[in-house]
Amino acid sequence: QVQLVESGGGLVQAGGSLRLSCAVSGRTDNIYYVGWFRQAPGKERESVATASWGGTTTNYADSVRGRFTISRDKAKNTVYLQMNSLKPEDMAVYYCAARRLWPATYNYWGQGIQVTVSS
Repeated sequence: QVQLVESGGGLVQAGGSLRLSCAVSGRTDNIYYVGWFRQAPGKERESVATASWGGTTTNYADSVRGRFTISRDKAKNTVYLQMNSLKPEDMAVYYCAARRLWPATYNYWGQGIQVTVSS
């Protein structure tokens, strides 16, 4: 099993920055990919950024590319999401997630953390 715990959320003004952290524990040797997802009220959960756990591959949603950066510190078993130039539409509950090589679905999830962006 893999456990994920997010931290770093909160309230920020539009144009500001936040860094989310995700502490990963358990069977980290099974992890293939990690990612950040978000869900705003009344909307479906969407992928924000994903990254290979052991490599350098990253992927971003078009809506955040150039503003958000996903990174991971394997020595600390921590995944980060640096969010810059935040917009009101970025406001959501953000989730950290992990998956194994197979099945290719994210089946390990954190509890979620609120990010509020005031205009």
